[in-house]
Amino acid sequence: MAQDSSQPDFWETRYVNGVMPWDAGKVPRALLDFVPTLKVGTRVLVPGCGSAYEAYFMAENGLDVLAIDFSQAAVEEARKHLGCFPHIIQLADFFEFDFQAPYDVVYERAFLCALPPKMWDRYAERIAQIVKPGGLLAGFFYFADTPRGPPFGISVKRLDALLSPGFEPVADREVNDSLPLFEGKERWQEWRRR
Repeated sequence: MAQDSSQPDFWETRYVNGVMPWDAGKVPRALLDFVPTLKVGTRVLVPGCGSAYEAYFMAENGLDVLAIDFSQAAVEEARKHLGCFPHIIQLADFFEFDFQAPYDVVYERAFLCALPPKMWDRYAERIAQIVKPGGLLAGFFYFADTPRGPPFGISVKRLDALLSPGFEPVADREVNDSLPLFEGKERWQEWRRR
C-alpha cells in the first residue's frame, strides 16, 4: 500500500481494499448537537469527506454543503451515502481547489490528523483563507503523541500555535462516542475566524 498520506494513492488503496478504521458509519453526537445551532443555508465545507455521512446529515438539515476529497475511490464511496444529495460531493484537492467564496463553517473530521505534520502550516494558512471572518472551524481534533500515522496526533500547544494567528478558540468539549482509533484522544472544538 502507498505510504504517503499527502497523496491520493494512499487513500485510494485503503478505500479500494476496505481498510477504513476512521469510518464510523454514522454521524457523531457532537455534530448532531452542533448542526441545529446553524441557520438554514449556512455554507459548510467538509474537506477530506470520506464516506460523507456527516455531509449528508448537514445537507438534509438545510445547510449549503460542499464535500470534497482528492481520492476518486473516496468520492465513489461517498456517493453511495449521499442519496438525493449527489451534487454536494466533488473530487478536489483542498490545497488547490478554487472555492470562489469563503465559508461560514469548515467541518474538521480526521482531516488534519490525516495530513503529515510537514503540511500543518499549509493547512492553517488555507483554513484561514477559506473561513470568512466570524465563521467557524469546528469539529474533532486528535490530541496524541504519535510520530507515525495517520492519524498524526497534535499537541494542544501546537494546535494553538497553528490556529491562533487567524482564529480564537470558542468551544472545547470531551467526545464520548469516538472510534477505537481515536478513543480518549479527540475533542470537539470550535475556532472563530478573527
